[in-house]
Amino acid sequence: MIELLRLVAFQIGNEVSYDELAKQLGLSRNTVEKYLDLLAKVFVIYRLGSYSRNLRKEISKAGKWYFYDNGIRNALIGNYNPIALRDDIGQLWESYLISERIKQSNYSSNNKLFYFWRTYDGQEIDLIEESEGNINAFEFKWGTKTPKAPYAFSTNYPNSNYQVINRDNYLEFIEE
Repeated sequence: MIELLRLVAFQIGNEVSYDELAKQLGLSRNTVEKYLDLLAKVFVIYRLGSYSRNLRKEISKAGKWYFYDNGIRNALIGNYNPIALRDDIGQLWESYLISERIKQSNYSSNNKLFYFWRTYDGQEIDLIEESEGNINAFEFKWGTKTPKAPYAFSTNYPNSNYQVINRDNYLEFIEE
């Protein structure tokens, strides 16, 4: 199971293929799915599914796996470098913000649903929150970039809210 976690750790923030994991580990796809399910039930990792309202260009079946604790992820890959020396800071930042938002939502029992969004042509949003018919989209940036919402998302979900979360406004985001 440690090898499975290590493989997931290296793919944090990316879509995970059960078939690829199974092949690399020499296990069946069912076994990999059961192990991931078990690890989720004991709060080591969690799955973020893809958001889709059946638009042809949206990815609808993929999933991303994240760790509730980035320290466990770092231990699995043996990377304890300071932030300035990390080449995965964007992935760590995304993982941290998503997990803290989910924890806050669970703590306050507000029944939000969480997803990521991506099209086959590469347009993406890091986190989609759905609650009471409202859609909130969040893009996470470690730096100061403030990209606009992807065109396909803005067009297909015109009543949604879009916000870029960075080091200047993240506390408000995780404390909502």
